Amino acid sequence: MECAKTTFIVMPVANEEDTIVSTLEEILSLNIERLYIVVVMDSYSKDNTKNRIEKIQQGKPICLLYHEKSTGVVSCYIHGFKYALDNNADYIIEMDAGGSHNPQDIPRFLSLLKQGYDCVFSSRFIEGAGIKGHPLYRILLSKYGTLLANLVLATRLSDMTSGFEAFNADILRQIDLDNMLALSTTHFFQTEIRYYCSKLNITEIPIIYHGTSSSLRVDGVLKCLKLLFELRKRQPIEKETINRSKIADRRRGD
Repeated sequence: MECAKTTFIVMPVANEEDTIVSTLEEILSLNIERLYIVVVMDSYSKDNTKNRIEKIQQGKPICLLYHEKSTGVVSCYIHGFKYALDNNADYIIEMDAGGSHNPQDIPRFLSLLKQGYDCVFSSRFIEGAGIKGHPLYRILLSKYGTLLANLVLATRLSDMTSGFEAFNADILRQIDLDNMLALSTTHFFQTEIRYYCSKLNITEIPIIYHGTSSSLRVDGVLKCLKLLFELRKRQPIEKETINRSKIADRRRGD
């Protein structure tokens, strides 16, 4: 019988006192074996999110990390990824804590990873998917941004900016997380990750995304466009690289 894999959910949080407890409790209610939740918080969070997490985490597989050197949500993602990798994660799932992502979708991600996929990306634009409560201009930006990204990067995904995704941990070990182009640009992070993984065994699953009203900065969009063409100069991960790394790890362990 195969041993259960260890799964880490990486979840950056900031000012989410109204949703964090229910999100964590719903994840724990799934009763997934060897699952740990890594909640990453920085100084931007000014409400009672931290206190609410601390009240329920005792005796539960919840780790609260305070990222003092955070430069935004992307740095929190990376901080959480590194923690999971340092603690022998087999699978890593990235998701939001504010209600945008449904915890009930987590078993679907894990099922596909167990079938052998390297990465499983959510999509808001395929059959069975949808978006609720999100401004039209943000939906259009995501759709046309995906079209442009696919054109420039030669990728073929239906959604290049959705933030609910799952990885075999060996994949993230091959990405230079400290050298991401998107370290200061939240909206580009998902695109960059998908590009690096585009030559691997990947798939998409439909989700219902629950959005919120949000502002849009023109300079942020222009920066993403510039980074898109810079990203094209980099190389995606090759499957052979992953295989060679696994062989090298086994040899070091012998």
